[in-house]
Amino acid sequence: MDHGNGVITRYGHLSMAEKKPGDRVKRGEVIARVGTTGRTTGPHLHYEIIVGGTPVDPKKFM
Repeated sequence: MDHGNGVITRYGHLSMAEKKPGDRVKRGEVIARVGTTGRTTGPHLHYEIIVGGTPVDPKKFM
């Protein structure tokens, strides 16, 4: 998801996307459903934040 100003978030292991590229998202909206895609042992979310092309610790944004 492109947040503008060089900030991108990525979400992995989703079972279903609720939004498509280009959709606007409001705070609190569901954007996807957690799943078990790929090599996993159970449902979970892989979450990344990239700022200016560099991955950063997501805890700083929570």
